[in-house]
Amino acid sequence: MDAIRFDTFYRYDDLTQHLHAYAEAHPNLVRVESMGKSYEGRDIWVATVTNTETGSDRDKPAVWVDGNIHAAEVSPSTACLYFINILVTGYGQDPEVTRALDTRTFYIVPRVNPDGAEWALAEKPKYIRSSTRPYPYDEEPVEGLVVEDIDGDGRMLTMRVRDPNGSWKILPEEPRLMVRREPTEAGGEYYRLLPEGKVDNYDGVTVKIQPKKERLDLNRNFPEHWRQEHEQRGAGPYPASEAEVRAMVQFIADHPNITSGIAFHTYSGVLLRPYDDRDDKEFPAEDLWTFQKIGEKGTELTGYPNVSVYHDFRYHPKEIITGGFDTWLYEHMGAFAWTVEIWSPQREAGIEEYKFVDWYREHPVEDDLKMLKWSDEVLEGKGYIDWYAYDHPQLGEVELGGWDAVFAFRNPPKAFLEKEIARFPQWLLWSALISPKLELFEVTTNRLSPDTYHVRMVVHNTGWLPAYVTKKALERKLVRGVVCEIELPEGASLETGKLREELGQLEGRAYKHAFMSADDETTDRLKVEWVVKAPQGGTVKLLAKHDRAGTVRTEVEL
Repeated sequence: MDAIRFDTFYRYDDLTQHLHAYAEAHPNLVRVESMGKSYEGRDIWVATVTNTETGSDRDKPAVWVDGNIHAAEVSPSTACLYFINILVTGYGQDPEVTRALDTRTFYIVPRVNPDGAEWALAEKPKYIRSSTRPYPYDEEPVEGLVVEDIDGDGRMLTMRVRDPNGSWKILPEEPRLMVRREPTEAGGEYYRLLPEGKVDNYDGVTVKIQPKKERLDLNRNFPEHWRQEHEQRGAGPYPASEAEVRAMVQFIADHPNITSGIAFHTYSGVLLRPYDDRDDKEFPAEDLWTFQKIGEKGTELTGYPNVSVYHDFRYHPKEIITGGFDTWLYEHMGAFAWTVEIWSPQREAGIEEYKFVDWYREHPVEDDLKMLKWSDEVLEGKGYIDWYAYDHPQLGEVELGGWDAVFAFRNPPKAFLEKEIARFPQWLLWSALISPKLELFEVTTNRLSPDTYHVRMVVHNTGWLPAYVTKKALERKLVRGVVCEIELPEGASLETGKLREELGQLEGRAYKHAFMSADDETTDRLKVEWVVKAPQGGTVKLLAKHDRAGTVRTEVEL
């Protein structure tokens, strides 16, 4: 197997080999296992990355990282591999990486949707939104325009078709570009723009784009405000109905130590946070402040703006998204969650101020000229293809050309891939290191009589976030307080105290005022005490644990 590269997109077998190679080369840092099977029966691999010599993965707060839930969004898989590589090569060399792996855990799933990615990366690719499972109907479409590489040149471009009622015209000062026809304009030469492809059962007059047989969107299938097909297309027949989503939900539910999650997608060059479907005013104030703080750090470290999906990334002002991963992880699991949209062609072309989704509906022609210049000079003309004649089997004489969206938009071109994904590891590390961390503050023993001892253990949360992580987690009663246990030596008994006791939550430093104020109470610390009768002395074992803040173990001699 060749050394791993980060300027390419790996097929499933190569991705699998690379993941297992990391585990074999770094057995104390990486464990790879299947968290479930895809629709077509492929293993969905999860890499657990932590220093096992400092504790098991479940005894540490954890960050979830995933990629490639959407079929053709393959650069997120490379981003996940790149992050694993940063962790294993940086351990013992980089102080932040070392501290993170000694005290935290990362659960990394480079490819949530291996079936869809195989279709996208095939020699003759087929691009779908998500799963390869037929939905909502298990029947082949019979008519309409089938989007495909009709001339066999390896690209799927745009067809420019002359039509007196077309919506587009050639830009006079740059004939390669098409611009919209003015609302009252008449008397010119106009065109329709259609995706490259053949037209099944063409009636000689009408052209509609043929719907795909596979119309699932796995990022609408999570069980948070899930909606049926008539309300939101592609969400599946019921929440977590799809094998890939069900595997994610089960794994995350089984790992309550997960404090935050980052899902990599493409494209737009933006960090997206919940809510997907409601106003920011619906947040507990502290959770919103923390989301904003995490986002500000993300922008500082990645260069990507951070925005709310509901307020800034809606496909239509009257439509909302539900059943998405990020809102589910926050709302149901009480963890901070982000969706990262890798790559912004607009920003690469020098268009700094633009409104993500809205840009595709309305933008100045100057932006198109900047984009074309970027393709010519930076992409060496491979992004935007000059129009050329093609004798279409159904439509007759057309022209093919325009943007090669698969090359320039859907993922970073391979030459730019490693530079783009290198933006994220620092933010992922920072996101782990702000998590709560239960640590031992002190243990004391005091002999009260020849065979009786007072034992006291004090623990504290050294992380920035509170032990419960979010106010939403408290509201939903998702997290227990700190649980303390004592194990007595043979022949000993408890005079006072409990063998197991659930105590309160521990605050972090997240909600301290920025202005210097004298209110720094010890809400990050708690103590537990026992009186032990041990005629023969011996060793007392103490344990303090919190689902999200980790586990502390210690022993004292009586």
